[in-house]
Amino acid sequence: MARYKIIVNPISGHGNGKASMPQIQGYLQHFNLDFDLVETARPWHAVELTMQAVQDGYDVVVAAGGDGTSNEVLNGLMLAKEKSGASEHSAAMGILSVGRGNDFAFGMGLPSNLQAACQVLAVNQRRKVDVGCIYGGEYPGGRYFGNGVGIGFDAVVGFEAAKITRLRGFPNYIVAALKTIFLYFQAPQVQIRFNGQIQHLSTLMISIMNGRRMGGGFMMAPQGLPDDGLFDLCIAEQVSRARIFALIPHFMRGTQAQQASIQTGRTSEISIEALQGNLPAHADGETICTHGKQLMVKLLPSQIDMISSVG
Repeated sequence: MARYKIIVNPISGHGNGKASMPQIQGYLQHFNLDFDLVETARPWHAVELTMQAVQDGYDVVVAAGGDGTSNEVLNGLMLAKEKSGASEHSAAMGILSVGRGNDFAFGMGLPSNLQAACQVLAVNQRRKVDVGCIYGGEYPGGRYFGNGVGIGFDAVVGFEAAKITRLRGFPNYIVAALKTIFLYFQAPQVQIRFNGQIQHLSTLMISIMNGRRMGGGFMMAPQGLPDDGLFDLCIAEQVSRARIFALIPHFMRGTQAQQASIQTGRTSEISIEALQGNLPAHADGETICTHGKQLMVKLLPSQIDMISSVG
């Protein structure tokens, strides 16, 4: 019988993680799962708990939180894999969405409903997924991610969304996006390298997606798949404030690729250098840098088993 380590971030979703714990325990007991539940107490704690769970022989490590918790569990699994070697025991990953945006879980094809997500854990169907790694900023040695990297406008949106405590979910990000239009307007001049090409342009935003969505409802890569061996890119050139307002509905519908100021592409590796200005960046909503100058992002194919409703 599979053993599950459930890692709950109690402050996810402005306290929704803690409030959801009785439900989580009830559903897991209902589905007769063999599980232990532990709460995180500080940043990076889920990484440490995940590495210990792998060492203790758990079959599945479950992130119960938001995108940040999922990112930490992913990093714990990848670091445990580095430490022990691929030939030894490696746990699968599961997600219970009790956070703010829950974009990581969405990109992995997982339900947002808590009971349905617990049932997915019980079925224990596995999907081998790709993992990205970003180098630069506060992580010159690299930090792993599962859903995506945002550089520029959407990174600042994430920073602003974290400051807003009175709203949850997508409305939180909409308000943050409106604030950011006035805070972050002058796009940096960057050099972008991917697929043997070099481009110089002023970029409002660069999204590097392994999943599909950011900010709880912005479809940065509507066709993105986490197991196809490639990132989906969405690069927005500098436009006026009025044009940013006009583009927001397109990003909500996933139709931005039709717009003249948007460039899309697919690649397994990309580097970005700020020639003028700075690069604010996040990975799965976690801050990589606020004033970065150079970033490298690489895709690592078929790295971990994800418990998923998608085969």
